[in-house]
This record gives sequence, structure tokens and C-alpha cells, in this order.
Amino acid sequence: MSVIRITIDGPSGTGKSTTAKLLAEKFKYKYIDSGSYYRAVTLQVLQSNIRPNDVAKMAEITKKTDLEFKNDDILLNGVSIANKIRTIEVTNKVSTISKLRVLRKIINEKLKICADGDNIVIDGKDIGTVVFPDAQFKFFLVCDINTRAARRKQDFLDAGVNVPLDKVIKELQKRDELEFKRNDGPLKKAQDAVEIDTTNMIIEEQVDCLYKKIIASDIFK
Repeated sequence: MSVIRITIDGPSGTGKSTTAKLLAEKFKYKYIDSGSYYRAVTLQVLQSNIRPNDVAKMAEITKKTDLEFKNDDILLNGVSIANKIRTIEVTNKVSTISKLRVLRKIINEKLKICADGDNIVIDGKDIGTVVFPDAQFKFFLVCDINTRAARRKQDFLDAGVNVPLDKVIKELQKRDELEFKRNDGPLKKAQDAVEIDTTNMIIEEQVDCLYKKIIASDIFK
């Protein structure tokens, strides 16, 4: 059997990352969080006070960004950044950074290298359409904006930050606008992807739903 690639795309707050991680554990596959690469670059851009129009400097940082996914942690050059890349500052800036063509090209190549030769579960925004268009299993998660906002607000609360729900909704709408309409790697459902509405699902149900659809395929018979 050739290597298995499972892609999970969709807007922020649909449960992509947690679902992908737990699904990878269930199959004992490698998990790749593509969004962490963009967040890691965004974190470094903010820390270095790089000007918004200095794309060359951002590209230089991106080329040097290599992540290691270890248990529940994310390491950048051996240093944990899992909590640092989930701050509201990074979250509000990442869509602006991720729309840059040169950065997307560099990161997409890094994702392919990271996946080389392994069975993987990977989540993102254009994984099934651009990065791994030939993946055997593609899913696109959707969810009501209010539910997405409630989930994201809880993420912030878990990090010790209380953000008003209406502000979270506005930020998600702004992010959707940027991601669905960007020229390179826009957020969209692949033609052969299975759409899953996670509005009324808890994470365990999402994982179980995808798992059952995958093992029911001819590939696993």
C-alpha cells in the first residue's frame, strides 16, 4: 500500500487541528499542523518588528523556520512555541502574513518534505487543493460562525485571555474574508472532498465521523 494522506481543510474554529491530531493518533500516523508554520513565522515577524512590506525579510525567516511536533508541543529550533503562537496578537495577524505568495510557496515545500514517505494527517486551508491534491482522503469542515466564535473564545480563556464574543466573531469574519478571497491558496473545498458540518458535534464525534468514513473505503478493505 502506498503512503496514506488525509487532509482536513476548513475555516478557523471548525475543530480541524484537534480532529486531525486525534485522528492521527487513532491511525498511528504522523500529524502535521500546517497552520503552526504560518503562526511561527508570524510570531517571529512580530518579535522582530519587521515592517509589513518587508517581504524579503519575512521570506528569510520562513526559510529558517523548521518545526518539530513532539507529543503536545511544537518546537522551533528546540524551543517550545506552542503557547506563544496561539496568542490573540498572532491570531489576528496570521491571515495577513499567510496571504503572501512567496511565504506560501516556501511553507508548502516544507510541508511536502515533512510528509515525505510517511502516512500523514494534515490540516490547513488549502491542503487538499494545493499542497496534496492527490491525497486519498480529503475532508472540508464547516461550522456555524457563532459556534466557531464560542470555541475560539474558550481557547483564549484557556490561555488566560478574556475576549468579548462579539469581537471574536468580527475577527473570524475578517479572517474568513481574507482567506476565502486571497489570490494564492484561497480557502476552498476541493471538488473531491467530503464536507462535514461540525456545528453540533463534539471533538470525539468529529474524529469518529472521519474515522468511520476512512475505514469504510476500499483502501482499507
